[in-house]
Amino acid sequence: MGKSNLNRRRFLGALSLGAAHLTFSNPLYSMTSRFTSPNPLQKIGLGKSGLETTLLGVGTGISASNRSSFLSRQDADKSVAMLIHAYDRGIRFFDCADTYGIHGLMAKALKRMDRDKLTLSSKIWMRKRGIPEPERPDADVVVDRFRKELNTDYIDMVQIHCMVDSDWTDTMKKQMDILNNLKSKGIIRAHGVSVHSLEAMKAALEEPWVDVIHVRINPYGIAMDKPDPQEVVGVIHKLHASGKGVIGMKLIGNGKLRDQSEKIDHSLKFVLGLGSVDMMIIGFESEEQIDNIINRVETALTAEVTTG
Repeated sequence: MGKSNLNRRRFLGALSLGAAHLTFSNPLYSMTSRFTSPNPLQKIGLGKSGLETTLLGVGTGISASNRSSFLSRQDADKSVAMLIHAYDRGIRFFDCADTYGIHGLMAKALKRMDRDKLTLSSKIWMRKRGIPEPERPDADVVVDRFRKELNTDYIDMVQIHCMVDSDWTDTMKKQMDILNNLKSKGIIRAHGVSVHSLEAMKAALEEPWVDVIHVRINPYGIAMDKPDPQEVVGVIHKLHASGKGVIGMKLIGNGKLRDQSEKIDHSLKFVLGLGSVDMMIIGFESEEQIDNIINRVETALTAEVTTG
């Protein structure tokens, strides 16, 4: 049996035990730590995009579809207060999308934030369903609406949301060109894609247009593009090596791990240890969750800095 097969067997065996004993010596991990500080809010660069932001960011798409999400359904003042709390704690990345219905709440929170210190991201929806209107205007029209809804002159990053087909780089070429033009004008600072299939992720790898990509990653294969983390991680490594900014999402398994403390800790350690995920976003429902995750990330980073 070859070494790679043995590594894979050990890796899958550890997962079958609940992954409690998987350590940074795992073959999927980077050989050397990319982090020199245990600060969970340290600044990182998103590949070659030119964007710099915090290692930990706020995801706002909890149970989201059709311009509705957890944050848009609960009391607005509570949601705005949570976003401001994240900022006060030092988080500087806020991930929005048209399908989340979050722009108005984010605009209210922005009044209490220094806009120039933020990385504000949103995503356009070009697929059927997902938003109320049947029409899908071009990206420049959509981004102009986003800026009005967010009350901002520019958006740091705009992505094409939830691509699943392997030929999305062909079908979305017009929108990609429009977004590239908006970047040249300073209306957006970077563009990219969020993917929901391994085929779409591989297409992004071959596409120079992609500045930043959202990838679904955790060590349990939950809500990921493939249930085998090793297969997904192989592509993520290549994305990072190509200079694309890589944002990890679904670390808590789309919320399925929320009550499993040990697995949350392991997922954070796993993603931080890969060396190819630049930053991670987590969907928060409360201020307490923000504080809790910040503490957990600090603990995970302390272990990585020590062992690295």
